[in-house]
Amino acid sequence: MANARSGVAVNDDCMLKFGELQSKRLHRFIVYKMDDKFKEIIVDKVGDRETSYEDFTNSLPENDCRYAIYDFDFITAEDVQKSRIFYILWSPSTAKVKSKMLYASSNQKFKSGLNGIQVELQATDASEISLDEIKDRAR
Repeated sequence: MANARSGVAVNDDCMLKFGELQSKRLHRFIVYKMDDKFKEIIVDKVGDRETSYEDFTNSLPENDCRYAIYDFDFITAEDVQKSRIFYILWSPSTAKVKSKMLYASSNQKFKSGLNGIQVELQATDASEISLDEIKDRAR
């Protein structure tokens, strides 16, 4: 599946891993990246269900962009167990301009292929994806 705006294709494994997270709940998170030639979006890292939120945020690079999915479990004020699937465009201010532009131009097309996203975030630094921010957005 090539992205019409940026020409970046999406590796089939990206959708497969998302399906495993969404339907089978095999993963806590998935981090996607563009390959070294900016021609294809591929799976970068996958965290199992026991992985912490801190492990997830530590898997995002300080100086490069990524797409990420996080399956956040929480308990409501009514004491009900719930889950929200977050889609995060990680675009730190320290990333190279080319990287930011290509991730931004491919974002909509990539995201549209991931049916079942419940919350979307765009973050330029760690404070924008803090655990408190995630909890606030999940409700």
